[in-house]
Amino acid sequence: MRQQTLSEYVKNKYHKKLYKVSINAGFTCPNRDGTLGSRGCIFCSGSGSGDFAFDPGLSVTEQIELGKKRILSKLPKEAAGQTKDTKKPYGLIAYFQAFTNTYGPIERLREVYTEALRHPEVEILSIATRPDCLGEDVLDLLGEINEIKPVWVELGLQTIHEKTAEYIRRGYPLSVYDEAVKKLRDRGLEVIVHVILGLPGESEKDMLSTVDYVGQSGVQGLKLQLLHVLKGTDLAEDYRAGKFSCMTMEEYVELVRKALEILPDDIVIHRMTGDGDKKILIAPQWSGDKKRVLNRLKEVLG
Repeated sequence: MRQQTLSEYVKNKYHKKLYKVSINAGFTCPNRDGTLGSRGCIFCSGSGSGDFAFDPGLSVTEQIELGKKRILSKLPKEAAGQTKDTKKPYGLIAYFQAFTNTYGPIERLREVYTEALRHPEVEILSIATRPDCLGEDVLDLLGEINEIKPVWVELGLQTIHEKTAEYIRRGYPLSVYDEAVKKLRDRGLEVIVHVILGLPGESEKDMLSTVDYVGQSGVQGLKLQLLHVLKGTDLAEDYRAGKFSCMTMEEYVELVRKALEILPDDIVIHRMTGDGDKKILIAPQWSGDKKRVLNRLKEVLG
């Protein structure tokens, strides 16, 4: 594997371990509030991909503190900075994860982002959103905050193929993605793109062409996500009806290997798989054992 993983990237750039804290700031999505639709993307759970985030009724600061507590409880005392050496050997990434985190009044966006960046242990803000929810006022705000602490913008693209995009109810054409990337980069913001591997109807060639397109689009990071079938989604209905099947672990690992081979060396790999909430995961069940999957990826990728 030629590319840096996220952990390697932050260690080299920030000289410490950074842990992500998932935040639910109470936003919604144009695919849910009636603007584009009310049922969300076909694969999206009721939590808007924020299955591991906290209660949106809590403040951003409270969620960060709870996330920090959860992280530190899993670390040895030395790694958690609980020894006589008071220098913190870690930092936090405030990850605005649930739903569309630039979809709201600009005053509300400024409020929650500012609260996160004021936390002394937060090193980076990572903001998950849609390319069609980046107005000029939002872009200017992100650029402004990026002057204080680094801001990563995570765009949910999933696929470059319009037929698949229509099926999953993405709600915007590829040209909107291209324009969003350009405007974000013009403001010096790092861009990370989410791609789903295994979408119904897509061939290996289709999936690799999406990865190649993203790699050439001027972004800094990529998240590869295995397609999960989750309870309560319209995708689950199609799965039960036998309209598609999920990849085996070996098929997925081999596809990731091929995807990494065609990516530029300077793309940071933020994720190579994903783990849906086991309480609502229907398929593929093998993905529930994330450690096993990551170990297999490591074996194959070297």
